[in-house]
Amino acid sequence: MPTEVVTYCRICEPLCGLIATVEDGRLVKLRPDKEHPLSLGNACPKGIAFAEVQNDPDRVLHPLRRRADGEFEQVTWEQAYDDIGARLKAVVDTHGRDSLGWYFGNPSSFSYSHTLWILAFAVGSGMRHLYSAGSQDVNNRFVASQLLYGSLTATPIPDLDRTDLLFMVGANPLVSHGSVMTAPRIKDKLRAIVDRGGRVVVVDPRRSETAKAFEHLPIRPDGDAWLLASMLQVLFAEGRTDSAAIAAQSVGVDRLRAAVARFTPERTQAFTGIAPDRLRAMARELATARRAAIYGRTGTCLGRQGTLVAFLLDALALVTGNLDREGGGVFGEEAFLGLDFAQRTGMIGYDRRRSRIGNFPDVLGSFPAAVMAKEITTPGKGRLRALFTSAGNPVLSVPNGDELEAALTELELFVSIDLYVNDTNRKADYILPATTFLERDDIPLPFGALSTTPFIQATERVVEPYGEAREEWEIIDEIAKRIGVVPFVSTPKRVGAVLSGLIRRVPGSSAATTPKVLIDVALRLGAYGDRFGLRRDGLNMTKLRANPHGIVLREHVETGVLKRVVKHKGGKVRLAPDEIIDTLASLGDRQDDPDFPLRLIGLRELKSHNSWMHNSEFLMRGNRAHTARVNPVDAEAAGIEDGKPFRIASAHGSIELPAFLTDEVGAGTIAVPHGWGHRGGWQVANAAGGVNVNLLMSTAVEDIEPLAGMAHLNGVPVRIEPVA
Repeated sequence: MPTEVVTYCRICEPLCGLIATVEDGRLVKLRPDKEHPLSLGNACPKGIAFAEVQNDPDRVLHPLRRRADGEFEQVTWEQAYDDIGARLKAVVDTHGRDSLGWYFGNPSSFSYSHTLWILAFAVGSGMRHLYSAGSQDVNNRFVASQLLYGSLTATPIPDLDRTDLLFMVGANPLVSHGSVMTAPRIKDKLRAIVDRGGRVVVVDPRRSETAKAFEHLPIRPDGDAWLLASMLQVLFAEGRTDSAAIAAQSVGVDRLRAAVARFTPERTQAFTGIAPDRLRAMARELATARRAAIYGRTGTCLGRQGTLVAFLLDALALVTGNLDREGGGVFGEEAFLGLDFAQRTGMIGYDRRRSRIGNFPDVLGSFPAAVMAKEITTPGKGRLRALFTSAGNPVLSVPNGDELEAALTELELFVSIDLYVNDTNRKADYILPATTFLERDDIPLPFGALSTTPFIQATERVVEPYGEAREEWEIIDEIAKRIGVVPFVSTPKRVGAVLSGLIRRVPGSSAATTPKVLIDVALRLGAYGDRFGLRRDGLNMTKLRANPHGIVLREHVETGVLKRVVKHKGGKVRLAPDEIIDTLASLGDRQDDPDFPLRLIGLRELKSHNSWMHNSEFLMRGNRAHTARVNPVDAEAAGIEDGKPFRIASAHGSIELPAFLTDEVGAGTIAVPHGWGHRGGWQVANAAGGVNVNLLMSTAVEDIEPLAGMAHLNGVPVRIEPVA
């Protein structure tokens, strides 16, 4: 008899409500949850198609060991654990714990237990080589927040329900559904702004799906820093700033004013492609709007100045009086004793350590994934010798995947925890089968403070794990036991003192607790928690489980909280840290390389999710193909025909794929979706073809953004040419 189970999607950040139909222990289908208070019966194609991932015949369901011939054979968990443990111990004995490394991909952020136990293992083992998808996505945002507010995770989100003007830079939420912002039904929210007389302005080199639906302000690729600095120059020069907000909220405005003085619209036009009159008008419209929200995402993160751009977005909000106010940029509050607690107790931070290659600062404990290959191949103390990956496919996501793929063969041990034999872990010694999000309990640990409507939801597992799949935290815990690591054991004493009175040791586990126990403690001690009975209407896991569709915590995000958010001494935002002033001073005049006159940008697709959902027949139907968007003017000049293969070359590599001629990209801009070009153990994905666009990108130290270690994936100089 089929049963229906309430859960929620964990593919992207809206976390839309889902109803799972289960029969005989197997998932039959997924559909949107009409009773979810925020998504209200809405879900995207990827959420519905996850049923195919759950039941995929290509999914890894048993531990696999790579043989000498390169093929995989099934082994038992004990065989895998024992051999991994012995080999890992040999690596530690020979090279020290500095030789251990971990790379975790985007899906790990959607599993509280996975994220917690990677951190627990890293802390307990003293691991230095920690890498994540963040250096290809969002680490610059964290560093900008650290410089501005003294907190890596103090991230303003746009108050969509109360704003009159939404100014978006490098974001396409009609396809991404929102990022570093949890807003189910975001299309409806954006249309509501216009319906109540407001405006949505989209700054993007491409006339994206969101830009087509609203107002589009085209910009040259990687011109964001010049645009924002120029808008600030206009506001300061014309006296259009909010002096009361600046005085109350910040320090350093005079130094920032001086630093942007040279960025007049006339001077920046060569970088932005935006006429001076249009730029001045936009700056004035921001200053005079009753309530304006400023938001930037992936397109702003992956150019050469990602941290500067994220910083200037918030600076622009503050000087126009739109930070920490209704309808502007607002700061949500974590429901858990979580990331803020981890920062205050020293478990995570910024620039506490430096990478061996490139001397890059750590961000939340992790280093740039772009240096991972060189950390493997470069001899010396601290060389990476044993690597774990989980929920990640860095060969397709970091620059120059061929370099990384070759480097992986030099490791003494490579272990992957994943759902598939993907393009990276096909080189692994072991692939250990992980559960899907439907096979574990969950709670959206990192996303509560990013929700435009404060909300919380918990879910139990929908089905028991298929085959021999295990939760990532269980696998990590078992490996830790094999080498004598106790997760969290190196936690500062004051943290240990808090935890020791609240959690129990679990028999047979190397850890002091399980994720379920730990998350209940974190919830009960969090902003909305019941304080173990001291707050009668507070939250605990029992209450959440009794409300499976979730609980709306407030109608709107609170404002007037900046003094709580800012951790700098004095409680004020710092508008002129040395790192930002120095970066502004270093911005020079535009010098195009005549050998590579065009600029390449990325492109997100509605039915793709990074590099791991191309094995769904539902998502791939309709003869989907990997193509590059090319302006007809550029195509004619290069002799390229619509639908025909052509070559894109950079200073670092070249790829060939079919052209799709369209004026949605301006002349001089090429747009290519990422995440294609599969060569793993997934049949549909392999048959889809395509190429890895990141083969055009550089891992040279000088090409990595220095403040946050961001890969340079947007605005890359290229040329195009026909192929026979």
